[in-house]
Amino acid sequence: MKKLQLKYLFLFICVSVAIPVATTAQSDSAFKFLKTIKGNYSYFSVDNLDNIYLITDNNRLKKINGNGDSIAVFNDVKRYGNPYSIDVTNPLKVLLYYKNFSTIVTLDRLLTMRNTVNLRTQNIFLVNSLALSYDNNIWLFDEEDFKLKKIDEQGKLLQESIGWRLLFDTVPSPVKIIDRDNFVYLYDPEKGFYIFDYYGSFKNRLPFLKWNNVEVSGKTMYGFDDGKLYSYELSSLQLKEYRLPVFFGDYLAIKAMNRKIYLLKSDGIDIYEIK
Repeated sequence: MKKLQLKYLFLFICVSVAIPVATTAQSDSAFKFLKTIKGNYSYFSVDNLDNIYLITDNNRLKKINGNGDSIAVFNDVKRYGNPYSIDVTNPLKVLLYYKNFSTIVTLDRLLTMRNTVNLRTQNIFLVNSLALSYDNNIWLFDEEDFKLKKIDEQGKLLQESIGWRLLFDTVPSPVKIIDRDNFVYLYDPEKGFYIFDYYGSFKNRLPFLKWNNVEVSGKTMYGFDDGKLYSYELSSLQLKEYRLPVFFGDYLAIKAMNRKIYLLKSDGIDIYEIK
């Protein structure tokens, strides 16, 4: 067991709610190889049922199950250029966000197009992060008036938080929104996680800084930084640190979800279990 790292000790002292954190150094044996899914892919994401969403070398969005079997394909990924983000929070409803066109494309579980929303027609012009909400609407953060907003499939505003300038001394700029288990998590790498309830009320902040590829899976937060995987258990308030092993090799992208690590490589996706 390693001693609590000073940077996290300092950060957590600064938070209004004291959070005990223990950091553990894990060996290479913490990761067990499961399988490789062969193919040439430029992007991937994973939902809570272990389905994997892949953008292929011929610009198709492909959905496969955990065994690598094809479930569905969407052929029109490039309609508005390259997607800025793809949200697969709900396996029954996928969001493709095209930032340059301020456009959201909604797909069903078989990746058939359901709807398109142009945010500019709703007077929303600058959005860097959005996600599907628990009730199948859409969360987004409006960077112009600094509000967390919920809109429906047609783009109609359903609710919004108060302006963040009234909440915080310095306004965060979230790059990721995650809706999980009665809370909405917004992540700014420079300031950490900001946690809101479903009414848009601020609840807490967790100052984990400089993390990449953040995710909330069940009661566990994941993030990567400087060759390490961090997992934070929301129930036990325990922070674990895993040094990524050399045998992971070179990878193009990495993601942790459902106690697994997914590595995008030039010839496919490698999947490891986190023990």
